[in-house]
This record gives sequence, C-alpha cells and structure tokens, in this order.
Amino acid sequence: MSGSNFFLDKSDPASWRALNGLAFKVADAAQQAGVPRLVLELVNVRISQLNGCAFCLDLHVRLAREAGASEQQIAVLPAWRETKVFTPTERAALTVGEAATELPGHGRLQTEMSAARAVLTDGQYSALQWAAVTMTAFNRISILSGHPVRPRAAEAGDRGAGQEAVGSPA
Repeated sequence: MSGSNFFLDKSDPASWRALNGLAFKVADAAQQAGVPRLVLELVNVRISQLNGCAFCLDLHVRLAREAGASEQQIAVLPAWRETKVFTPTERAALTVGEAATELPGHGRLQTEMSAARAVLTDGQYSALQWAAVTMTAFNRISILSGHPVRPRAAEAGDRGAGQEAVGSPA
C-alpha cells in the first residue's frame, strides 16, 4: 500500500455521483418544504462537528456564512442548546440533525424527535432527517478518504495560513 490516500469518491465515481444525486434531491425536498438554506447549513455544520469531519466543516462553515449565519452562531454551535441565538426552527432542525447522527437510545430519540416535530412540518421533518443521513454519508467518505483541508488565502479578519495567533505559544 502506498502512503497516499485512497479516495473513496474517486475509486467508484458511479457511487459518488449517486450520492451527489441524492444530495441534490434532499436539497430540493428541503427547499420545497420551506427549510431555509441557512437552517440546512447550520445542520450540516453541526453534523460535521459531531462526526469530526474537517473537510466538510471547512466547506459548510463557509456555506453557512454565505447563507447568513452569524459569527456568533458558528462560534456557539457546539453548545447551541445553552444559548438563545437560534430560532425555534433552527433549534428543532439542530435537534433532528443531532438525533439522526448520534442515534441516542429509543426513549431519548422519541422525546427529542417529538419536540422537533411540534415545530416542523412533516415535509421539513422528513427533509431534515434525509439531510442528516446524507451529510453523515459525506462525512464518512471524506474521513475515510482523508480529504485534505487546504489553506485558503487570508480572508477578512482571519490570520493568514501559517500565522500564529497573538499570545499563542511558539
């Protein structure tokens, strides 16, 4: 075996295209159900945090910002339940995303999903579950493949690639 990564997506392009096709169908279902793009991207970021997928985090944090996520929302997303910076719809969507990703015990799953269903329409509830399943699949493929996160040119307010934060250990 060579030292280079085995890119699962490149090894079977037909399966990769099928997964991308599913993602487009899920995005369309979410849009048809009235799930705002911002909500979908917050869910994608949270799922990628839970799964530890750096590649997907890099991509979906950027997409969430483009969709209107505030810096504060991105910063507190791992502790979203402890804040008041998310709308009831965003909170319900994050509940669905986390539950579908973590698959807690049956009692907790039922309790959390029932609370989310009280806020979401059936179409939104379905679309968000499909979004979580799809995002988790993309996370797994990126993690298994070792998709690299490459430095981008410095963005406004960001440190340049390789620069240390003021006060950070050398």
